[in-house]
Amino acid sequence: MSDKKIDSELDPVSGEQILYEAHPSMFRNHPVWFFLTCLLCVSGILLPFLPFDVSWQTRVVEVLVPLLIGLGVFAVWWLKVKATTLTVTTERTSCRRGILSKDITEVWHQDIRNVQMNQSFLQRILNVGTIGISSAGQNEVEVKVSGIPHPEKVKNAIDTHRRRE
Repeated sequence: MSDKKIDSELDPVSGEQILYEAHPSMFRNHPVWFFLTCLLCVSGILLPFLPFDVSWQTRVVEVLVPLLIGLGVFAVWWLKVKATTLTVTTERTSCRRGILSKDITEVWHQDIRNVQMNQSFLQRILNVGTIGISSAGQNEVEVKVSGIPHPEKVKNAIDTHRRRE
């Protein structure tokens, strides 16, 4: 799990205190897909042990196809999760996406007008959710990250450091 909460670490660039930093969760955000992908990988390993009379080439295909598909899905999913980071500091909230390319969206806490936290029933049980942040300058959600661990802590950290005028 990729939940990293920081109490007193300072951002080396801006000097701001980092309150929360996390990547979306793979398992807790999509447990059914996680289980099915694991099942696909395991089926590739277990299929050769079934008592069917087939050639060794067929057995190799039975192993490689599901195993490679399952591992490929995991690899792409893991890269997508690791490429997304939500950071809450004392001054701003930023969402960084990308590994080779980079897309950063920041909202200063003094400009935030709306913080949305959405959780389905299963997400509430697994303690993940979707955070959406919008500011006065936009009429839509500027920062939206799904699968964030402990979303209520993110919302509380933002609300605590938001200036009300």
